[in-house]
Amino acid sequence: MVHFVGAGSGAVDLITVRGQKLLQNADIIIYAGSLVNPELLKEAKESCMIYNSAYMTLEEVLKVMEENSQKEIVRLHTGDTSLYGAIREQMDALKQKNIPFAICPGVSSFCGAAASLQMEYTLPGVSQTVIITRMAGKTPVPEKEDIAKLAEHQATMVIFLSTGLLEGLEKKLQWGGCPKDMPAAIVYKATWEDEKIIHCTVSTLAQSAKENHITKTALIIVGNVLGDSYERSLLYHPDFDTEFRKAEKI
Repeated sequence: MVHFVGAGSGAVDLITVRGQKLLQNADIIIYAGSLVNPELLKEAKESCMIYNSAYMTLEEVLKVMEENSQKEIVRLHTGDTSLYGAIREQMDALKQKNIPFAICPGVSSFCGAAASLQMEYTLPGVSQTVIITRMAGKTPVPEKEDIAKLAEHQATMVIFLSTGLLEGLEKKLQWGGCPKDMPAAIVYKATWEDEKIIHCTVSTLAQSAKENHITKTALIIVGNVLGDSYERSLLYHPDFDTEFRKAEKI
């Protein structure tokens, strides 16, 4: 069995209990060495064989899986496997070879960043939608998902894999209607020991990253949810009926 495991956002103790047990039982671990916290490998048993996929092609990864298909294999990805994990091509290849697999979700870095920022992505009266996206780089982005078009919604935006493209990001956000002074944040290595948080605005993203020597491994959060104005939630409002509580009558 091959287990695709989300390693979490960075901190060692943010892997799930299930993921930790899979690591402890694994005969082989193939981990994304450029992003996964190497401290997690200490969970492996002494006899476990460990491969760093940063130095491997897809074909080489699949070869290890196929040659060891009767063993317990953990494919350890950063964050949660469902976001920018490139697991679909791996799963399709395993299906073709009739090698069973399963997925263990993890804590995405966008969740870790929100925790570090002590913020909520969805605030009443501000934004009830979170757009997770990226700038086009080596991997293209469909034209209809261009950031300028997504920015027109004025929803909360969490932008991955774009730290080296911040000048272009600033322009696209403003072309989409984001004011220059709209709040933004750069979260470098969310939940890692060397995490760094920079609060800025849409028009100062590139300058802020440059001043703090951040060139990669950061999330960009944009939106008015980073501000201080919002409406009170009705869920716990005394005037609001729920299935469990009746509104207070005054």
